[in-house]
Amino acid sequence: MACSALLCLIVLVNEGSASASEILSGALQDNDRALIVGRRTFGKGLVQSPFDLSDGSELRLTISRYYTPSGRSIQKPYLNEEEYSKDIVKRYKHGEFFTADSVKFNDSLKFKTTHGRTVYGGGGIMPDYFVPLDTANSSRYFNELFAANVIREFAFNYAEENKAKLEKIGYENFKNKFIVDERILSQLVALGQKEKVKPDLKDLERNKMVFQVYLKAEIARRVWGNAAFFPIFNETNEVLQQAVKMFDRIPELNRSKM
Repeated sequence: MACSALLCLIVLVNEGSASASEILSGALQDNDRALIVGRRTFGKGLVQSPFDLSDGSELRLTISRYYTPSGRSIQKPYLNEEEYSKDIVKRYKHGEFFTADSVKFNDSLKFKTTHGRTVYGGGGIMPDYFVPLDTANSSRYFNELFAANVIREFAFNYAEENKAKLEKIGYENFKNKFIVDERILSQLVALGQKEKVKPDLKDLERNKMVFQVYLKAEIARRVWGNAAFFPIFNETNEVLQQAVKMFDRIPELNRSKM
């Protein structure tokens, strides 16, 4: 299986995992050194080189692609820019977030891990153990805002405008007492409209906790760094809850390799 006799890592991924996280999880999977748990990753594996321009701006030129040790390309196809930008929403509508069988692989992109397990290329890293999105907390509107980068943009702007006040409050007070209220959610909807994401207020009301938790976690990340994001986000992280259960299977998985 995916664990050595001496060490087992469990790596959590989902459709938002991109770039460096995909390189790491793909390498660990190909070498059978970790269990990858969650949903198929984003599919961003391009190498970019920065060039300073005379006006003070910077050009990032794509010069290569990242491949896993088995030879898989991490980058998903991007010949059609519109299709590329809507890929996450397309996956959601196709049911990929809910059933592993909805993920279709091309047999010509079949690869083998160190111990002979079959893995596939074609964009993103497919986990060893699939965790469906909790349908009780699934929101098409949230995913459309996320795909359009609206949620992260709003969190960045909010944190920049309120940074001094938030830092004065302190992280622990923020985590325990800060509430993403109706006013903040209304501002998020307005930014979404500006970015051409049609509002779905019924969806927002039905899945309000999803919006509140993720937006709060993103604001915390912008003020206090990555370490501040996860204690808030993981309160509703179904992938983490399932991964914790996998630790009970480590002895069994280790024995199967010996």
